[in-house]
Amino acid sequence: MSAVETGTPALVFRSDGYCPLGIVRSLGRMGVKVHGMDDSSWAYALRSRYCVGRLVYPTERASPAELFDHLRDAARRIDGKPILYPTFDSRNVFVEEQGDALAEFFTFPRQPKGLVGRLYNKRSMYELCKEIDVPTAETLFPTTIAEVESFLDRVQFPLVLKAIDGDRLMRHAGVRLLIARDRQDLLDGFRRLDEPDFPNLMLQEYIPGEDDTIWMFNGYFDRDSECRFGITGRKLRQHPVHTGMTCLGICLPCPQVEQNTKRTAKAVGYRGIIDIGFRFDRRDGLYKLLDINPRIGATFRLFVGRNGMDVARAQYLDLTGQPVPPTEPHWGRKWAVEDKDVVSSWKYFREGTLGPVAYAKSLRSIDETAHLAADDPVASALFAFAFAGLILGGAVRTAARLVGLAEPLGPPHSR
Repeated sequence: MSAVETGTPALVFRSDGYCPLGIVRSLGRMGVKVHGMDDSSWAYALRSRYCVGRLVYPTERASPAELFDHLRDAARRIDGKPILYPTFDSRNVFVEEQGDALAEFFTFPRQPKGLVGRLYNKRSMYELCKEIDVPTAETLFPTTIAEVESFLDRVQFPLVLKAIDGDRLMRHAGVRLLIARDRQDLLDGFRRLDEPDFPNLMLQEYIPGEDDTIWMFNGYFDRDSECRFGITGRKLRQHPVHTGMTCLGICLPCPQVEQNTKRTAKAVGYRGIIDIGFRFDRRDGLYKLLDINPRIGATFRLFVGRNGMDVARAQYLDLTGQPVPPTEPHWGRKWAVEDKDVVSSWKYFREGTLGPVAYAKSLRSIDETAHLAADDPVASALFAFAFAGLILGGAVRTAARLVGLAEPLGPPHSR
């Protein structure tokens, strides 16, 4: 990238995990003074050499008023009006709700009122897809067993039973979704997960296909909802397996996914960073929208152009009044989450869908990993220590099972 003006600081709002670490590194390498805010001073991003300010506040259990006070205090401790990067759904919703007041202290994209909540809500997202004619999986929002049974006449198994509000279902039942493979499986799951007084379940057709049928688009949209930067890619492996986040991904072109994302953003007046997922349905040849994350995504460092551009940098440049340069995508670029990919690969191996040779080939030419970086030794060492503990703990549990000191693993997952 050519020289840019980096005098405006940035604040990463919640700094645990590899997404905040990626933001700190990306902006810091560009010369931006990046500050991190978290409950723990040992969050990876706060230990990065590129983090110039560690702001530790008890935010996890804070009330909205307390959280606002913490952010206001953080802004006053930083020299300048920082670009704000909320990194988790709850933080992003808070910034949306408190946007008018926070705008006095921070710079961040301002969405049309209510849009963030509309995109997070699975029901309103489904209705939006129908309004603007973007393909998506057929979905029902049942409130009774009778409605569930009537839906079965229009679709085939397996079916996905998941939450409109995933966090609420996690608190209620400890899961976010289940895949029902027959009628009884579905009815039992609905009865177990349903909250009759607060309907929160949705029933969705399951689009068949392996992990590599899931496509992603990461992009940044300006105040006119024009895409200033965007790249498509595909999942290779997920954690948890088959239903989770990307633990190994690759950048590949997909014009239909790019076009559908841009059309969706323009239709709703979206501004800022977006992380969106589609699944290719071989039955009809359509890429069907799965999820919209109206914030920076955990996988954003997969999507890096040949000039080093990513969504964090694109937002910084645009919000500081600088041009976002044209970017040539780095097709074939691979990115992995080290610990999660090891765990998932073992599970894929146990179910018979990944062999040693295929695993070795998949690791070739990985361009970047989520935690380890040669130019950031302390944060890398903290992760390496935690990863070693994970491997050692797994080895001890396996040895215990072999000598009969622990329960054996259940049968491998069958597909």
